[in-house]
Amino acid sequence: MSEPQKSEQEELPAELRSKLEELGDYLVWRIGTNSSEDVLIVRVGLASNTPRFSELSSLRNVGERKIEELVKEGRVRVEWVE
Repeated sequence: MSEPQKSEQEELPAELRSKLEELGDYLVWRIGTNSSEDVLIVRVGLASNTPRFSELSSLRNVGERKIEELVKEGRVRVEWVE
């Protein structure tokens, strides 16, 4: 019988996991698709840059099923918003 697989969170060192959780308190994000591409777009930025999100092109809402499909197919783009 094989060992149970650890989740990704369990594989991170405790100190790194703690720092990432702290950083999460300062981030905002938007997830969606645009009208010209069938790609999941994840926009991430610091909370202090929230006004900049409104200057970018709009993202369409996308359901969980579509998100899973795009992720499985590797059609994801992460954009850092400054």
